[in-house]
Amino acid sequence: MTSTRPGGAESAIHVDRAHGPVSLLQALEACGALLAAMVTTTPADTRAWHPYGTSDPEGFAAMGVTEILIHGHDAAQGLGVPWEPPADLCARALRRLFPGAPAGALPWAALLWAAGRAALPDRPRLSQWRWHSEPRP
Repeated sequence: MTSTRPGGAESAIHVDRAHGPVSLLQALEACGALLAAMVTTTPADTRAWHPYGTSDPEGFAAMGVTEILIHGHDAAQGLGVPWEPPADLCARALRRLFPGAPAGALPWAALLWAAGRAALPDRPRLSQWRWHSEPRP
């Protein structure tokens, strides 16, 4: 693999813009299917390295879901398309990765806040953030 831009990641999946938004959605769907397959076939006590700490299948699932939701949001904004994922999915990712997220906010709004994408009425937008990938007791 090679990077599509100077200094860019070489091990990333790239979508050809000439193929339009449909190719982006297909790539996201394929990545989601790969993540689901890995998580459902990996024993729950398996641990693997992540830059933010060793994690378990549940943590990797939550990280993958968060990445897809957040970057799906970015893509929808860029395309001018309104989009809001299911609240229960956002709530599960929040509980697993962002224990400090505000409990009173709507799950999607809280996830956008926790990932530094938006402010909440009572909290400014985060300029730095990180999730907690370590397995929960």
